[in-house]
Amino acid sequence: MRWMGWSLLLMLASGQALAQACVVHSQAERLDVKVCQQNRNIPEKLFSDGFCQPTLAGQKVEVQYVDQCPAGAFGVCSNAQVANMPYRQDIHYYGVATDAAYLQPYCEAQSQGKWLKP
Repeated sequence: MRWMGWSLLLMLASGQALAQACVVHSQAERLDVKVCQQNRNIPEKLFSDGFCQPTLAGQKVEVQYVDQCPAGAFGVCSNAQVANMPYRQDIHYYGVATDAAYLQPYCEAQSQGKWLKP
């Protein structure tokens, strides 16, 4: 009984460690994109130092770290696989809902994720 309690505590603690997301807002002359990446199984430091720090030439990029992605997304690529890596994340898209026309096929074919409409 005592061992089960300890393993449950470890599970809860590790689950809280992965409650990690970042909102990335990039802007350029005629571009305004806002996405939120919700970590599923990416090592915490790699997620914050790599995945949440995009280098986008000619764009102003703001990153905000949050516990979970905010409401208001027009679509979510759930359980998206990172290219050539064993990692998964949920990508929340905000802004122009018609962008779903190309984001959904990319999500399902390239990222092997499931497209959700919140």
